[in-house]
Amino acid sequence: MAALTLLTAATSINATTTTIGGGDKTKKAKAKKADADKESYIKAIRLYNLPDGTCTFEEGKIPNKTNMDVKTFFAQTHVDDYEKVAHAAPRMQYVVTLKGKLKFKVSNGDTFIIEPGVVLVAEDTLGKGHSWDLVKGEKWERLYIPLKDGAEDHFIKN
Repeated sequence: MAALTLLTAATSINATTTTIGGGDKTKKAKAKKADADKESYIKAIRLYNLPDGTCTFEEGKIPNKTNMDVKTFFAQTHVDDYEKVAHAAPRMQYVVTLKGKLKFKVSNGDTFIIEPGVVLVAEDTLGKGHSWDLVKGEKWERLYIPLKDGAEDHFIKN
């Protein structure tokens, strides 16, 4: 009888293990899907104007493998004089940081960090705009990718 009780207990433990294992598989599948979703997008921060002309930002993403309606692109490592003070974006554009880490500041004093791997979607073309300081690295290496007039920015807010 003791052997039967031990066998029943072992079967229950085995059944519990199977259930837990199944739960782990479900968790792993959900985690894998979340990772795949993350890989389907690139993190982005969008600068934009409020109705009063001030500048603010929002966090979001841009989908991978999306054709962008852009004019051209160019690289830049130097800092133009107008970039050293608060300024509006000269045009709607993506700014892709290749090297450097920057702290951006918008009209109300809120800040965010841009570093390689995060696309800046600059749409604050009016008013005082934004300012930035280099917080890591010796220079800011970046690509500017201006959008064509009226083009979709493909930004998706979080």
